[in-house]
Amino acid sequence: MKSNIDAISPAPGWPAPGYLARGTLHRVAWREVGECSGECWLLLHGGPGGSCRPGMLQPFDLARQRVIAPDQRGAGASRPRGALQGSCTAALVADLEALRVHLGVQRWSLLAGSWGTVVALRYAERYPERVQRMVLRGAFRITRREIGGLLLPQPRKGKAWSSGSTWPVHAGTPLPAALAHLAQLLQSATLGVASLHAVREWALREMRDASAGLRRSLLHAQGADAAAVRREWSGLRKQQRRAKAHILQPRISKADRLAWVKYRIQAHYLLHHGFVRPAGLDKAVHGIAQHGVPMDWVHGRFDAICPPANSLGWAKMASAAGGTVSVHLPPCGHLAGESAMRKALRQRVGGRPS
Repeated sequence: MKSNIDAISPAPGWPAPGYLARGTLHRVAWREVGECSGECWLLLHGGPGGSCRPGMLQPFDLARQRVIAPDQRGAGASRPRGALQGSCTAALVADLEALRVHLGVQRWSLLAGSWGTVVALRYAERYPERVQRMVLRGAFRITRREIGGLLLPQPRKGKAWSSGSTWPVHAGTPLPAALAHLAQLLQSATLGVASLHAVREWALREMRDASAGLRRSLLHAQGADAAAVRREWSGLRKQQRRAKAHILQPRISKADRLAWVKYRIQAHYLLHHGFVRPAGLDKAVHGIAQHGVPMDWVHGRFDAICPPANSLGWAKMASAAGGTVSVHLPPCGHLAGESAMRKALRQRVGGRPS
């Protein structure tokens, strides 16, 4: 799952998207940046319902690498925005392969984060001959622990983690019922009062868990690293305070509409367990390893959203299957933009020293 703290914004060198028609409904947006003749990378965003953003290019050396950055169907710049018809993980995989063929790419490497690791594993399982190597950040297993930790009320020291008063899921609600209720609430074509409060509270909950990872990072950081983490944690805390102050405001902003799209899609995928059968991702890891696709697992040691045990367990499984595997546990939380994570990804992806 991906934090909603990064807003979609224009940036120098971030081009307008191209579009690939997929059936009669969906148009998948994609961008290409970097050196067109360089090593080709496919960048897969988190969510579900997130999008690729300029900051996600930091691990790459764009003077020698080519990056293809699609927004998954219904999300980001893809159209129609928030459309759920025909949206499932198999369709996302098919979209990526259609884009590869459209661009004339023979093989590409994959950098994926959070929910993007699910899509990456399913793609590489289906098309291993098209994958050069994989760098997987903050792997998401779609477990009840991960989903429930975010969506179910989690009291701490007698107090709710976030405002709680507008959250439509009550204490004691079983996770399947909570997901069904949230998905139903977000299905309407417009934002109502209840759905508006739900998307704002959902964003707060993501910030809460991202902040917990940053706080743990700060406790273990030293010197210049500590100063960088302190700035990141302080910035996120300010965003939390602003979001809490805004939660009951009646005016619907652009950020609210973007969040509604994201969480509408996210509720749809989580309700259906990512459209992945039990043990389906284990099977994918095993098959990818047997096909000889190298895998780098990069996971924040203090990740409070997706536990590091996800990457550690899959790396062990891939190694046992004869795969080429490496594991890296930088001292950070879940977010790709944290300084320690940026350094780790630059080493794995761009080949640059930290």
